[in-house]
Amino acid sequence: MPKIKTVRGIENRKVVSQKEWLVARKKLLVKEKKFSKLRDELNLQRRKLAWVKIEKEYVFDGPTGKVTLGDLFFGKSQLIIYHFMFGPGWKEGCPHCSFWADHYDSVNIHIGQRDTTFAVISRAPLTEIEPFKKRMGWRFKWLSSFNTDFNFDFNVSFTPEQIKSGVLPYNYGKFKMKIDEYQGVSALYRDKNGDIYHTYSAYARGIDLMNTTYNFLDLTAKGRDENPDATQDWVRYHDQYKGASKDCCA
Repeated sequence: MPKIKTVRGIENRKVVSQKEWLVARKKLLVKEKKFSKLRDELNLQRRKLAWVKIEKEYVFDGPTGKVTLGDLFFGKSQLIIYHFMFGPGWKEGCPHCSFWADHYDSVNIHIGQRDTTFAVISRAPLTEIEPFKKRMGWRFKWLSSFNTDFNFDFNVSFTPEQIKSGVLPYNYGKFKMKIDEYQGVSALYRDKNGDIYHTYSAYARGIDLMNTTYNFLDLTAKGRDENPDATQDWVRYHDQYKGASKDCCA
């Protein structure tokens, strides 16, 4: 009986004939198909959520100057924004957000064919973002919301008063934690009149769908094989893994 080493210890795996394996695989396939249909239903409900019109004018700092929220659509009707944890004064962006961000450049090519564009926004000044972005080799649009209310309005940055209270408004609840930045993703829609609407936001485990690495690992015998008490303690910046290339796509 094969043994595999996981974070939970040594585990045994049963070995059967191809015929027995096929019976078990088909049984699992029934559950997978049911899950796929449930996911389709959930996606439909997400698309049918009511919208909130964005009345505030947000202006960000970009590599070529000031950029409005409307500018980020680049002629498309849909915009996805990743709220990247990178606060003012930080030496580096969040390593876990960086893990997610390593997947974005390839996806960005394809979503553009579906009337959708993508941008990353952080509260750190652009002068702090750009050296880190260059080091990571990323090409996606990354803007600074420094000196705007954007991050606070989307509940991914928190005021000193909120932090002092120890109770932060995050993921549609109140959480006891002391941190000034957190991650999330938001979807926006811009109509022909130029009006912009907030259609969806997700936080915490809600952003798992954006991480292709996890989707690959979920297919394997070990799965994600993460420490349940610190699920991403294995994650490093892609240029810090042993034998890593400086190119995130190499």
